[in-house]
Amino acid sequence: MAYLLDTHAFLWFVAGDKQLPDGVKQRIKNPDELCYLSIASLWEITIKHQIGKLTLGISLDELFEYADRNQIGILQISNEHLLTLSKLPSHHSDPFDRVIVSQAMCEKLILMTKDRGLKKYKIKQQWR
Repeated sequence: MAYLLDTHAFLWFVAGDKQLPDGVKQRIKNPDELCYLSIASLWEITIKHQIGKLTLGISLDELFEYADRNQIGILQISNEHLLTLSKLPSHHSDPFDRVIVSQAMCEKLILMTKDRGLKKYKIKQQWR
């Protein structure tokens, strides 16, 4: 199986936050499980860090390297993702989450998220 990490799942993994379920943590750590992070998540983290809405325990450089060291692939945004995004119903207002949903749809990835607001979209989700 292949997974797309929601932004909070990645940040909680990096921080060792107890809000991240053990099953999710084990999947991310397992080199046999393909895990991806959207470039939109890195964009969101960068913006929120820059404007003071997000405090990180490490630098942005270290955060990006952390994804690489843990074999978390960075999923770029393609034209197909954007076309799918343009057709999404407005169940969720967060633009970063909507990009992530469109990527999960297009790439047939299981979205690892705690965000119950994304349940209305027709994608596979897991949070255990």
